[in-house]
Amino acid sequence: MLKDFFMDLSQNQFLNTAAKKYGLKMGAQSVVAGTNIPEVIKSIKELNAQGISCTVDNLGEFVFKEEEAVAAKEQILKVIEAIHENQVDAHISLKPTQVGLDIDYTFCLTNIREIVHLASQYDMFVNIDMEDYKHLELTFNLLDELSLEYDNVGTVIQAYFHKALDYLERYKNHRIRIVKGAYKESADIAYQDKKEIDANYIQLIEWHLLNGKFTSIATHDHRIINHVKKFVKENHIPNDQFEFQMLYGFRKDLQLSLAKEGYNFCTYVPFGNDWYGYFMRRLAERPQNLNLVAKQVFNKKTNTIIGVAAGAFLLGRLTKSNQKKKKK
Repeated sequence: MLKDFFMDLSQNQFLNTAAKKYGLKMGAQSVVAGTNIPEVIKSIKELNAQGISCTVDNLGEFVFKEEEAVAAKEQILKVIEAIHENQVDAHISLKPTQVGLDIDYTFCLTNIREIVHLASQYDMFVNIDMEDYKHLELTFNLLDELSLEYDNVGTVIQAYFHKALDYLERYKNHRIRIVKGAYKESADIAYQDKKEIDANYIQLIEWHLLNGKFTSIATHDHRIINHVKKFVKENHIPNDQFEFQMLYGFRKDLQLSLAKEGYNFCTYVPFGNDWYGYFMRRLAERPQNLNLVAKQVFNKKTNTIIGVAAGAFLLGRLTKSNQKKKKK
């Protein structure tokens, strides 16, 4: 299955390390806004000029050493300073594992607290991204503790979880991003069928629009977007209660169209050398993403998407073959 194929690739540490050596090639340059802070600030300014705000993710995967987590934290602090100094319309998204959740909970909390504290000085929001199920309650715990001190922090609810509505009700007083879910989870805890996920996703959106603080609706699906437009109109929900979100590089025309229509629109802007896992999960989320990227980066000189898929597949097979030989 194509989804499982790309999800397996996203979790391959060997391929992640190899991908860093080649920079933003093989199609990733179309969905990742550069490798450094000046490049991402430039991308933000271009989006702001079109009436689009941004949430910035300094990409990072497989962090198991304290020095790596501290380096990631320091980089995020620099991004916050750059956003403030350049007076651009942007806030921060971060993954707890990047700043130490797989190392030590208290260590991670200390790192995120420093980030949230600096952001609060500049009236900047910090979104704690959700990862896979094994990190879910730990991430909620981080949010609970930080919310005792700060009001500029929120998180993500993933619609494929059976208990997603319970999670949403638990955090209705927070700014929440609602997504479908991008990780491979078991049927015991998550819906597997697209129709069930979509139905739950719409239910979550409607509930939070009616009962929540602020709703970030993260989807590229124009049918769901049209449904939301109709729902907010029928229920007299003001535009300042929600925003649409999409990923950098995807459905650019629709992003601009929604902003021009007067809706709050925010683009999720990832940057950095550690792009591999993020890129593969975007391809795994839905087959349409593969088509969207291919249309934007495919040309006669570079078979980018085909190259990354085939190259990663062959490299993965070669790695497994070598591992088997070593065991023998």
